[in-house]
Amino acid sequence: MSEAHDQSNSSHSALVETLTSIVGADNVITDEGERAYYSQDVYNKGPTVLAVIQPDSKEKLAQAVAACTSADVAVFPRGGGFSYTDGYIPTTSNGITVDTRKMNRILEINTEDMFITVEAGCTWATIEDALKDQGVRPVFWGPFSGLNATVGGSMSQGSVTYGSSKHGPSGVAAESMEIVLADGSIVTTGSAGQPNHSPFFRHYGPDLTGLFCNDAGALGIKASVTLRLQKRMPVVMGLSFGFETFDGLHKGMAAAAREGLPTEAFGFDSTVMKVFTGGQGLAQDLKTLWAVGSTGRNVFAGAWQMLKIALAGKRFIDKAEYTAHFVCEARDMREMKTHLQGLRDAVGPHGNEIVNTVPAVVRAYPFPPFSLMGPVGERWLAMHGIMPFSRVAEFKEKIDAVYARYSPQMEQHRIIKAAMFTTIATNAFLFEPVFYWEDSRAAFIDRHTDPEVLKKMKTFEPNEEGRKVVTEMKQAIIDCIYECGGAHMQIGKAYPYTRERDAGALNMLQSLKAHVDPKGLMNPGALGL
Repeated sequence: MSEAHDQSNSSHSALVETLTSIVGADNVITDEGERAYYSQDVYNKGPTVLAVIQPDSKEKLAQAVAACTSADVAVFPRGGGFSYTDGYIPTTSNGITVDTRKMNRILEINTEDMFITVEAGCTWATIEDALKDQGVRPVFWGPFSGLNATVGGSMSQGSVTYGSSKHGPSGVAAESMEIVLADGSIVTTGSAGQPNHSPFFRHYGPDLTGLFCNDAGALGIKASVTLRLQKRMPVVMGLSFGFETFDGLHKGMAAAAREGLPTEAFGFDSTVMKVFTGGQGLAQDLKTLWAVGSTGRNVFAGAWQMLKIALAGKRFIDKAEYTAHFVCEARDMREMKTHLQGLRDAVGPHGNEIVNTVPAVVRAYPFPPFSLMGPVGERWLAMHGIMPFSRVAEFKEKIDAVYARYSPQMEQHRIIKAAMFTTIATNAFLFEPVFYWEDSRAAFIDRHTDPEVLKKMKTFEPNEEGRKVVTEMKQAIIDCIYECGGAHMQIGKAYPYTRERDAGALNMLQSLKAHVDPKGLMNPGALGL
């Protein structure tokens, strides 16, 4: 046993030396504490990997992946790290985490052919900064966590927010990708896959770009992604509505989605709204207010918007059990008035219009520091299901039954439930249940929270029993989503992608996995493979 252990250690040391020669000593992390940090996400943690590498080019990435798989060592790709579905969490200690964030360059901006090509570690906030003065942006331009979320992570996991209610989830923006496979070879998808062809067009033959969207890194690691651009609309405005019941919110948001009018649509229950608006502090409030004012069409419009929000304050959150917020874009005010009237006609029968604070703030300050805690420092966990409009009410009944069943344990462990909602294109409703409870913070949360914010937060003792209850409810809710015909993004290793899946489709996927990753070393466990 000892001899085998020594041989294993020796081979691991040799691999780390090889990786160091490929990516450079400054791009290899072997410190035990750091390796443990990279082996956890927002909620969960796995075995500690052998090392973490941070390649800064696709060539180094490809060589490093080939070195790992040749040594029979698993590869776990990681972007910004904000997964809560075990997306990149190791399933074995015999693995290497690949942190892609040093591959963060913008490679090409082509406003004539309307595309931008970026390395996979580039954040959505970086893209927004680069394009904001050029009059264009991707058709999907990032999640709320875009300050840290990377393009490669969003393409691998799938995400929604900016542009999603008009166009769909993150993958709709991708035209072409460069993918590093398990053997270190690089596959180019879309029209760029031939000499003298640019990456401007995705649908040239079978959609290989789509094949690598939402694969959780199980098929390969994104090295670069080309995103389709669109013109920025000069007029951006929003409407907000309050609802007494979830039924009103659901019907109102579904009606707006079917009209195809909003670019973004967000829904919240009253618990989430109080969390969002309760703990920023004066400095952050003023920063947000200034951002809103600076987006006005002129100095007077900006000042009026600031005054409206200041006078309305946060009082509107006490007036409705649920709220929904819609952002519209238009070429001019005439078109905008038509859009807003269409929204009022669609949503108005189900709720009451309220001050449009949230749409104004969201668009003025799209990528704020992303909170990973409750209002006073509680642990946080979210999950989601994407359902057809016709089955949302059924799911709401089922999830309420879960809450009722666990009510005594929730009260005992001070577990608070909440929920957020959005619509995707014209045909899907995303329901995102959230839990807050008193528990010790994970190292990931401390690492990604402003120190000044942490000083204001309470520190709780470990609450393993409460965490166990939350985990049980999470699984019960995932089962409810499945029973209601729901789908998921950010599948990672948490959602039942392969459960009772069509046998022919599953066989095709498994065959593809065996072809591109014959040893099963690319993020093993992802997608349930």
